[in-house]
Amino acid sequence: MLLLALKIFFVRILDVSLGTIRMILIVKDRKIIASIVGFIEIAIWFAVVKEAINTDSSSMIIVASYAGGFAVGTLVGAYLSEKFIKGSLNVQVISNKNKRLAKFLRKNGFAVSVVNVQGIDDKNPKEMLIIEVDKKEFKNLQELIKKGDSKAFIIVNETKYVQNGYFRNVIK
Repeated sequence: MLLLALKIFFVRILDVSLGTIRMILIVKDRKIIASIVGFIEIAIWFAVVKEAINTDSSSMIIVASYAGGFAVGTLVGAYLSEKFIKGSLNVQVISNKNKRLAKFLRKNGFAVSVVNVQGIDDKNPKEMLIIEVDKKEFKNLQELIKKGDSKAFIIVNETKYVQNGYFRNVIK
């Protein structure tokens, strides 16, 4: 029974991780690859559920291994998505120090577009910085923005598609 519980645990990790990746692929508009991953995911899921249900034992070990595999698979799927699924973020920054902040960010290799904006106070026009950044570079950008202006208003959106433009070269 212990062998079956371990098998269920590890196979659930695999199928739940695939489910996470499948959902991310759907969001990224990679439908064909997502459907192939989904086929594999469900084939694995069906096999493990069939085996778990058809066991002679009604032990809580089987239930715990099934649920534990799901939980760990969710965690593994999240790590895999961060590591292997690329993406970019659109970062918008409104600050009272935008001219200096834009210069500082450009000096650190980020492409920054500056747009005039008006807030609730029409008498005090501001500028908004727009930065398109690879997800892997976001934490670095966020730290630089905080250094430049700890009170900056930051909005971050995931970008679905980017064509042309400049991205900072990530040196590892």
